[in-house]
Amino acid sequence: MIRLIITGVAGKMGKTIKGLAIEDKEFEIKGLVEKKGHSAVGTKDLETGIDIVNDIEKVVYDGDVIIDFTEPRATMEYLKIAKKYKKAIVIGTTGFNQDELNLIKETKDTRIVFSPNMSIGMNLMFDLVERAAKILRDGYDIEIFEMHHKWKKDAPSGTAIRLKEIIEQTDKEKNWIEIYGREGMTGQRRKEEIGILASRAGDIVGEHTVYFAGIGERIEITHRASSRENFARGALIAAKWLVKQKNGFYTMRDVLGL
Repeated sequence: MIRLIITGVAGKMGKTIKGLAIEDKEFEIKGLVEKKGHSAVGTKDLETGIDIVNDIEKVVYDGDVIIDFTEPRATMEYLKIAKKYKKAIVIGTTGFNQDELNLIKETKDTRIVFSPNMSIGMNLMFDLVERAAKILRDGYDIEIFEMHHKWKKDAPSGTAIRLKEIIEQTDKEKNWIEIYGREGMTGQRRKEEIGILASRAGDIVGEHTVYFAGIGERIEITHRASSRENFARGALIAAKWLVKQKNGFYTMRDVLGL
């Protein structure tokens, strides 16, 4: 049985992960963590009977793997604890700056799965977009459009940024020009441009479309998430896989063998 610690347990993703983990016989929840000052801290979780704490070091000894969907500053602290106590960690947080991303990717003294999107379908889309970008590298304009709920704090989404990175890596000789939205007299589109547009509205869980627009035809690759359970299931799949691996940095593409 895999002993699980969930951070951000009072949040939307934390609650979803907890609910699915309770139903999964391969997991035993050993720790529930929330940020300092949150009203849930110090209360007993009704579903598990576990006290919710704000100090992960109080429960980290009891766990095999941490699943973290919080915010960058908190995640970086949890990563330090995971490294200190040699605990595996699955990170689905987005909104990191480049220095934080570099620290995550350079992790060697524990096991880590990091992905801006844990959905199996979205990770398949990453693979499809990479293939399409390699084939349609000449004569097609590429635009990324993403939509999320009005409460999402970062824009563009981590998933949109990852899609951009995948596309750019297919042609490293091109001097890509990243355009985050357009306004005014922008002039004719340059062939090196890659557009990234973000919309925030309602309760949209997540939608990403990559357009490959040529003359006379347009290819669209779209992923729509209608439930957070997709991301939570992916995180639990990642946790099961990660506890069997050696120390190092992994992504969901490693987990899924893509």
